[in-house]
Amino acid sequence: MTRVFASAEEVQAALGQEIGPTEWLTINQLRIDAFAATTEDDQWIHTDPAKAASGPFGATIAHGFLTLSLIPRFAKELYRLDFGSARINYGLGKVRFPAPVPVGSRLRASATFTELQPGTAGVTVTTRYVVELDGAAKPACVAETLVVVS
Repeated sequence: MTRVFASAEEVQAALGQEIGPTEWLTINQLRIDAFAATTEDDQWIHTDPAKAASGPFGATIAHGFLTLSLIPRFAKELYRLDFGSARINYGLGKVRFPAPVPVGSRLRASATFTELQPGTAGVTVTTRYVVELDGAAKPACVAETLVVVS
């Protein structure tokens, strides 16, 4: 269920509270291939199932940046900021890919608002995402995003 925040004050009150997790999302070869085509990153570990079968992971794996790029999709499922007129990606803080994502894996995410910083263009909301890999000891991705709400 999407959590709705009607004001910056509501986000401030939620700092440090985990939101989520989302539903599971299966990562298939079609998604990996589409990402490879879009980014022109067609390294065999991502796009050649036959060669990857004898590689270090026994199958193709998703690009780390593909996993990172799913954060807006997960965020939409987790929460909605219903204040201000626009949301602009300002950047990223620390991003890590602790575990590879083999084709056929399932991912889900949770989010935690960690900081709310007023500025001249609006407020900057810093959010920490943990993208969980089903059955793995480590997450697929941990990332901090910064979004300006004006």
